Amino acid sequence: MSSSNWTTDLLSQLNNAEFYIVPSLLQNAAGSARSHGDKKGDKTVLWQIENKHWQQFSQYAIEQNLRWVAGWAEQVDTLFIVNACFEKQGVYLLLRTHVNAEKPELPSQAAVYPAANRSERHTQDMFGINFLGHPDNRRWIRHKAWLKNSYPLRKDFPVQGEPETITPPDLDYPFVKAYGAGVYEIPVGPVHAGIIEPGHFRFQAVGELILNLEERLGYVHKGIEKIAEGRTPESLARLAGRVSGDTTVGHCWAACQAMEQAAGIEIPPRAALIRGILAERERVGNHLGDMGAICNDVAFVFAQMQFTRLRELWLRTNATVFGHRLLMDRIVPGGVMCDLSDASCALIKKDIVQLRKELSEIMPAIDLNSSLEDRLYTAGYLPPETAAAFGALGYVGRASGRDFDVRRDAPYAPYDQTTFKVALEEQGDIASRFWVRYKEINAALKLIEQFIAWLAEGEILAGWQTPSAGSESLGIVEGWRGEITAYIRFDAGNKISRFYPRDPSILNWPALEKLVLNNIVPDFPVCNKSLNGSYSGNDL
Repeated sequence: MSSSNWTTDLLSQLNNAEFYIVPSLLQNAAGSARSHGDKKGDKTVLWQIENKHWQQFSQYAIEQNLRWVAGWAEQVDTLFIVNACFEKQGVYLLLRTHVNAEKPELPSQAAVYPAANRSERHTQDMFGINFLGHPDNRRWIRHKAWLKNSYPLRKDFPVQGEPETITPPDLDYPFVKAYGAGVYEIPVGPVHAGIIEPGHFRFQAVGELILNLEERLGYVHKGIEKIAEGRTPESLARLAGRVSGDTTVGHCWAACQAMEQAAGIEIPPRAALIRGILAERERVGNHLGDMGAICNDVAFVFAQMQFTRLRELWLRTNATVFGHRLLMDRIVPGGVMCDLSDASCALIKKDIVQLRKELSEIMPAIDLNSSLEDRLYTAGYLPPETAAAFGALGYVGRASGRDFDVRRDAPYAPYDQTTFKVALEEQGDIASRFWVRYKEINAALKLIEQFIAWLAEGEILAGWQTPSAGSESLGIVEGWRGEITAYIRFDAGNKISRFYPRDPSILNWPALEKLVLNNIVPDFPVCNKSLNGSYSGNDL
């Protein structure tokens, strides 16, 4: 079925089932529909639905092979607006319903889509919305920091919160228990022996074999959604760049794309190309670091040292050319704040040549290392059907045969001007996630070269126009971990009313609980690193 008619076919099915659906489109400042950026004219479609059909819709959606993307809520007067986003063939469907604040209940979509599980728990904790029939309604974000009936994203909750002098310890979270001869538990974290952010992992094991893993995240809850309220576009862009520090380009681009669409402006072509260069440089730097870390976790220190050295050289060029090692605050609403000189382009191209040369010498040593092969191949297996059920994104999904990439399948400038091969593996193990990263580096280097070649003289920043109150949009880009979504709604006076960023890690983290099963406990670190979820990106 083509992308132009699957929404029509689904809508026909739902009407026959006596659903009441109001189809519409996200509105920009001028009141007209905005394209998501595909030259083919595909739209981000908005359907409003009665709340009693919320779960029923998800049953139809999964039968039509729609992918569950994200879910969030917002409060407007005495109502909660609840949203769920789906995707198929590069078309995004935003489903919306209203829930009365006096008795906020809604049938759970997590009973149909496992990917929706933690998102609904987040909404439950932040807004007090009860998802009926949810398979796991334990609190998720509420680590004793708020009183039982306090909901931080409601409008009457103060931005500074109501903190106690000392937050009580979170001792009574009901972890799953396992019983039997020889079964024991291993608690890991939340504080780790390193500089990584906090997260708790609770294992049940027999001998060295992992029977079950349960994650407890949310320890670095930053209040991103709350402190976004009332910000200007420029301030919101800076905040978005700090959702996850290693993905500052991806999150800032998604937020700016949403704001630009809501405001009805187009960024200059030169700015789009520079954004593409920034995003691909972010992708290469992070993949180099991850590949080294994977090798380090199985004691292949030589490779870790080489990849770390290459990443450091790459980041130094970022600092020289763009003024920041991690490329923070380079993207702004309307374009970019940094231009590229001929000398800078020459330095970037020289770096690419050198990186290719170095990798051509390092990769054969890795490929021929039998000890490394023993540790990475078949370990940390994520079956394709499990990856699909949890909506695994980026290198995690593509290593298990999930052939989706926003840059190709729902293209936006400058990716709508080019074609490239999406890296794909089928084995679903640690080795596959390693090699997908390497393939993505090669593709990124080619894209950077193309974007530099296409740079033409021109502006790098478009003039801003203030959106009308209620203007909203959905920004969607392919970050280095996978698809990033950012929802924006404007209030009056050019201020942000609602900002919700969905990092790929929110969908990828649950996959870790599955891919470690039947592995041995000593292999958990490398399994974890092969997924490399962002704690900060998960803990808004």
